[in-house]
Amino acid sequence: MASLLEMKEIFRNADAVCFDVDSTVIREEGIDELAKFCGVGDAVAEMELVNRLHQRGVQVFLVSGGFQSIVEHVALQLNIPTANVFANRLKFYFNGEYAGFDETQPTAESGGKGKVITHLKEQFHFKKVVMIGDGATDMEACPPADCFIGFGGNVIRKQVKEKAKWYITHFDELLKELEEQ
Repeated sequence: MASLLEMKEIFRNADAVCFDVDSTVIREEGIDELAKFCGVGDAVAEMELVNRLHQRGVQVFLVSGGFQSIVEHVALQLNIPTANVFANRLKFYFNGEYAGFDETQPTAESGGKGKVITHLKEQFHFKKVVMIGDGATDMEACPPADCFIGFGGNVIRKQVKEKAKWYITHFDELLKELEEQ
């Protein structure tokens, strides 16, 4: 496992950065947002970090156990292509009634975020991938992610705060890290 200094170096030189969405990029959980879907744009957290990563040529992905329809809306707010969104898809019957979610999506199963990162490394030949998130499923995606950054700016999860070698509470901390290169 990498030291904090090594993790910061990996972040500064990352090929791709994957963000969890619920309670990381948006301030609330997706199920809450589904109830007030029109307010998602107002809930988008720091956009400057994503913009800075884009300027540096870093691919940015949203990897979420949340719902594709919400996560794609967040992606549009952040200028992230919808092809860079990995989330659960809702299914509906022809009459419009809810039919469940698509169990074939990697994010619908245990270890799914790690499977997405493995897929990204294989497809795009990324050497350094960073996962940023607030939850245990984000933390367990490292490895295959080369670095995990715990985020507690919206919700502090004790397990993540205690186990993450690099834990932040505001995206400004990552912006400052990018300036050091």
